[in-house]
Amino acid sequence: MTVLRKNLIDGEWLGEAGSRNINPSNTNDVVGEYASAGPEEAKQAIAAAKTAFPAWSRSGPLTRHAVLKKTSDEIMARKDEIGRSLAREEGKTLAEGVGETIRAAQLFDFFAGETLRLSGEMVPSVRPGVGVEMTREGVGVVGIITPWNFPIAIPAWKIAPALAYGNTIVFKPAELVPESAWTIVDILHRAGLPKGVLNLVMGKGSVVGQAMLDSPDVNAISFTGSVGTGKRVAAASVEHMRKFQLEMGGKNPLVVLDDADLAVAVDCAVNGAYFSTGQRCTASSRLIVTEAIHDRFVDAIKERLDKLVIGDALDAKTQIGPVVDQTQLKQDEDYIAIGRQEGAELAFGGDRLERGAPGFYLQPALFVGSTNAMRISREEIFGPVANVIRVKDYDEALAVANDTPFGLTSGICTTSLKHATHFKRNSEAGMVMVNLPTAGVDFHVPFGGRKGSSYGPREQGRYAMEFYTTVKTAYTFAG
Repeated sequence: MTVLRKNLIDGEWLGEAGSRNINPSNTNDVVGEYASAGPEEAKQAIAAAKTAFPAWSRSGPLTRHAVLKKTSDEIMARKDEIGRSLAREEGKTLAEGVGETIRAAQLFDFFAGETLRLSGEMVPSVRPGVGVEMTREGVGVVGIITPWNFPIAIPAWKIAPALAYGNTIVFKPAELVPESAWTIVDILHRAGLPKGVLNLVMGKGSVVGQAMLDSPDVNAISFTGSVGTGKRVAAASVEHMRKFQLEMGGKNPLVVLDDADLAVAVDCAVNGAYFSTGQRCTASSRLIVTEAIHDRFVDAIKERLDKLVIGDALDAKTQIGPVVDQTQLKQDEDYIAIGRQEGAELAFGGDRLERGAPGFYLQPALFVGSTNAMRISREEIFGPVANVIRVKDYDEALAVANDTPFGLTSGICTTSLKHATHFKRNSEAGMVMVNLPTAGVDFHVPFGGRKGSSYGPREQGRYAMEFYTTVKTAYTFAG
């Protein structure tokens, strides 16, 4: 019997069935049924968060620490169970699902520690007898809107700092992955959060998300998703003079120079471009390769791709799982057709695959002979599709890498300290990798990009404080 997962509003589980969660590895498998909130439920959640804010924002650090630490401990203890559920609903491999779950536990543990490291400054005034204190306070009700590709890690890196710094939350996860969101909220709820501090409103973005954007009682919104929706979040937030933080698309370059270690370069390219079925905003979708190593690199990539095991996400032997749903699969196939129409050569893959059960399986695709002006080089595909762009030398590679409306992450494979150092300084990206995949970042350091990829303060690490707090300066005259 399928269990109905309900929304959490003001400390109560509420709602009726509204959507079914389907396993992309086996579309006959229904993961669960989930309540779908409407505009009234969203308004109730916002009101509950507003009511809960004064007490939670003034709660002691040990209170917040206890909740976040209990949450971290339970997620870690249940990592195999939660990771399996994540892989089942999203389609990333079992190993990736468990790894992401561990990262969520680490994020809650990190921000549990941050509650005990809250600090301010005290300085003398330029006026005799006056003291000046600078402190940070929570901003208020925070709306959190998360995508489907990292269904537990991204909610964790938004929810954990929001709670640590004294905010209350209205959380709207992606419709495709409600189980991971529900699980993390259930754990936090049982860890001792007062009612109204964290509210879960599952449902359509056009309904729940819009209610959050329209509300003057939402003081800040942290959003991860598409560029188009991000622009809507920004416009609505300016209307209400609220803080907003956007993490959006990427068209990330991996530069491979003639002097690169070929094995390292191939590992970086395959991991960055195709793992997690290419459904990462940090994926290496543009492989920019200099002339002398180009042919050997392409041959080695094709050989590696041919050996990848593509199958059910829950099979331990699987290296690449299915695409998340039919809509994303069609988008991937449309871009493969566009690449061919533009004149790029499909050197490997790009076909639908049949497996033991019906699912959204796509063979990883590699284009060669592409240019940086093609749509497959300019637009985010968000699937297991990458294209190789041949360039003359390092200078041209850097120019091509930077010639994009995005700027999330970039990478270079080289044994030259000179080129690595120059690339780190001159790459127009928020995160730069040297001899590492562009996808894969640590949980305790800033995450974010430039240009069309990100807006607002960075996420993760101590830099998260910049978004989830506001600075207060207080003056005291002792008399």
